[in-house]
Amino acid sequence: MPNEPGKRTGVKSDETLFAVLDALRGAGGAGVTELADELDVAKSTVHNHLSSMREHGFVAKSGDEYRLGLELFSYGQEVRNDMDVYRAARPVVDSLVEQTGEMVWLLVPQQGRVLYLYGRAGETSVDVNTILGSWDYMHCTSGGKAILAHYDADRVDSVVERHGLSARTANTISDREELAAELDAVREQGYALNLGEDLEGIHAIAVPLLYEDEIQGSIAVAGPAHRVSEERCKTEILDALIASTNDVELNLAYA
Repeated sequence: MPNEPGKRTGVKSDETLFAVLDALRGAGGAGVTELADELDVAKSTVHNHLSSMREHGFVAKSGDEYRLGLELFSYGQEVRNDMDVYRAARPVVDSLVEQTGEMVWLLVPQQGRVLYLYGRAGETSVDVNTILGSWDYMHCTSGGKAILAHYDADRVDSVVERHGLSARTANTISDREELAAELDAVREQGYALNLGEDLEGIHAIAVPLLYEDEIQGSIAVAGPAHRVSEERCKTEILDALIASTNDVELNLAYA
């Protein structure tokens, strides 16, 4: 979830409900006792929340185990379909997959992280459904850095303060000054690279999606380092990405 543990400021009953949902997602399914023990909440409270959510389709029950319900999928689809950037970028992502043969992602920012809103696998064997709808940190992804580069310094500081600069690999930027220098370069060159900063052996390049001077998200092309080399990123793939941003901007203008 976008919110971070230990930073709850809302209505207590609502926070408990969201905590139950989050625990169910993390466990892939659980019983009342298991959830109550994990959350340190009374079993009756957990059961009441689960019963209410089950009535509305947000959780489903099989035996003694509860799982997330399909109504959440329906809400997620509604949210995505209502986003102008999704409608504008989806055909462009599809076209980039055909051009490059690599994974292509549309990423959007919220609360200091990026969400994989839409993507396709290209010629890779990656199951995009395991990534679609997931959150990632901005400092270690090409799509995140492409967006961060268009934030002012205070906003970048807020992101770093909230989420930190954890090192995912030996190549991850984990120093604030180094990140600032990287973002300056991204802003100047118009693209961001990820050379094994998020996952070892995976390279990616991303460009920001700007419309009317507002950052809308980013499009990233990713793949194994032996195929998505730094040189290929900076030439063939970058050319395709730059052309794609023009198409997205045109689509947004007529959204």
